[in-house]
Amino acid sequence: MLILVTGGSASGKSAYAESLCLRYTPRIYLACMQPYGEEGEKRVARHRAMRKDKGFTTVERYTDLASLVLPACAAVLLEDVGNLAANEMFFEEPPRDPVRAVLSGIDALKKQCERLVVVTDEIGADGTGYDPATTAYLLALGRVNRALADRADAVIETVAGIPISLKGELPV
Repeated sequence: MLILVTGGSASGKSAYAESLCLRYTPRIYLACMQPYGEEGEKRVARHRAMRKDKGFTTVERYTDLASLVLPACAAVLLEDVGNLAANEMFFEEPPRDPVRAVLSGIDALKKQCERLVVVTDEIGADGTGYDPATTAYLLALGRVNRALADRADAVIETVAGIPISLKGELPV
């Protein structure tokens, strides 16, 4: 089962996504954020504290999910598509379109687990103008999000910590 969890910054999407994996064992937390600088380190520390004592095995992988082989698992939580897309797009010069790499990676993960919970960011709602590289990233992430929503069994948006089903039933 593929579950896509989306929402704005600090909307509760990570906590909700974690809760969707707790009934399954073993559970893997697939961390995609490369922690740059003090702010990045703080964010990683906050997420580690959130899942402390919840039985997740953490696997850090920043690009190329398609070649990742995980141990037999029941649940994988991928945190998050925005970071993964940025890594795929900007990790090498020149920047490249990340859509195929992200989607093929998630398809490969789905074959390896009973439940795949994917966290992504709600983007593009602010209407702000950006530089060309940021605009290209936002457009690519929007394409990834639409494709994942199409593939997903359930799509959940979190607003102020409240999960709202956009597609399928609210999973338990």
